[in-house]
Amino acid sequence: MNERNLAGLAATVLQPGFVGTAPPDWVRRWLADGLGAVVLFARNVVDPEQVAALTATLRAERPDVLVAIDEEAGDVTRIESGLGSSRPGNLALGAVDDPALTEEVARDLGDELAALGVTLNYAPDADVNINPANPVIGVRSFGADPHLVARHTAAWVRGLQSAGVAACAKHFPGHGDTRVDSHHDLPRIEASRGRLDTGELVPFRAAVAAGVQAVMTGHLLVPALDPDLPATLSRRILGDLLRDELGFSGVVVTDAVEMRAVADRYGFAGGAVRALVAGADAICVGGERADEAAARYLRDAIVAAVLSGELPEERLAEAAKRVGQLAEWSTAARLGRPADAPRPVDGSPVGLTAARRAVRVSGDPAGRLPLPGAAHVVEFAPPHNIAIGAETPWGLGAPLAELLPGTTTVRLTEADLSAEPADLAATAGDPAGGVAGRPLVLVVRDLHRHGWMRAAVDRALASRPDAVVVELGVPELVTGRLHLATHGATRAAARAAAELLAGIR
Repeated sequence: MNERNLAGLAATVLQPGFVGTAPPDWVRRWLADGLGAVVLFARNVVDPEQVAALTATLRAERPDVLVAIDEEAGDVTRIESGLGSSRPGNLALGAVDDPALTEEVARDLGDELAALGVTLNYAPDADVNINPANPVIGVRSFGADPHLVARHTAAWVRGLQSAGVAACAKHFPGHGDTRVDSHHDLPRIEASRGRLDTGELVPFRAAVAAGVQAVMTGHLLVPALDPDLPATLSRRILGDLLRDELGFSGVVVTDAVEMRAVADRYGFAGGAVRALVAGADAICVGGERADEAAARYLRDAIVAAVLSGELPEERLAEAAKRVGQLAEWSTAARLGRPADAPRPVDGSPVGLTAARRAVRVSGDPAGRLPLPGAAHVVEFAPPHNIAIGAETPWGLGAPLAELLPGTTTVRLTEADLSAEPADLAATAGDPAGGVAGRPLVLVVRDLHRHGWMRAAVDRALASRPDAVVVELGVPELVTGRLHLATHGATRAAARAAAELLAGIR
């Protein structure tokens, strides 16, 4: 095969991102030359009409282009990054444990994505959050029970794909038992093969049985499966395990190849080539490297690897064929759907219903709920999680102020408290802070993972034992006389908690 044809195959297996709210010229040129997919991020989203116009422009260049997005409909949201998701997220759905509701929420999301022209969603997160100290999964998981995660993963796949949008279960073979974020370094999972079979792999088997169209690899070293190579680069994991043992026949897509877990060890292009050799079919790139130079560098490296014999031409052709088959599936799925108009930005009614069902109250609410009037809210902000995105708003103060006018809010970081380590008198109800006599609401995210946050909350509760603690993360640590857990920090989750505090439901 000549180099031009090889370049076309290499472009087919790339799934790059780009900057801008309309496709740049280089993306349009590449689509004409064989580019098989693009990935949308929050930076590409303004409103539904704009996204629909963007995807229509892409399809004018290539009708069967795969338009992917990383939309978990929880804390990780791209289509609602400006406001926060109007759906509750996986941990909340797992807390409710109603697979029919999970399927309904996923179908509702799928309808919205389909109307926007999105055809591949990098979701659901099928990780079992075995380690509560996990810094990157947490509320993105349905929970810590493999069988609960499995039934909701399958329901999510069915719901999303019934709307004509391909699901992508991630992060194979399971990112739930880590203390390291693979955006920054390579996690190592020391579980035995037996534990993997009864733990991490259970939801992925369920996803395959449910007909999931794609699986995303995790940049994870799992010695019980391959002592030398991370899953993304391991033929044992992608071939022997995922293909042969689990029977998966769809598209294997990598997690972003610029992530340091792979790029720091094998190089940006080296990781992409090795992933294709190992059995990956599509290379996700562009969260951080989102220009033509990065895409060209990968394409040329793939062509060079074929010419040198490092990457068999048959393997590249097989990968491109699978990407084409997914494009055919998505095209057929779109043809079977009515041409829905993009949905307005006011959100998902079923998402709010699900978020309300997910709130859990611990302690004694008698005489404490509803709050008697305007409150003072102290929100403790943990370090930024790169998967969630710094641009996505969160917090309880704003929705509570809508329901209880006069409510005030302060947000504190670890640096804030280090700068003024005295106590929280000025923010926790001391007369000098101007909030004496008001109900105090302490808002935390993953309190169990942040010692500084726990110390601050303990000090606040010592002076104000009547304070209400609201956990917007994983409720591993329950503290205070009254504790609300939303199982996520989405807009829907915050609204549900605010309603309960204000006594309107």
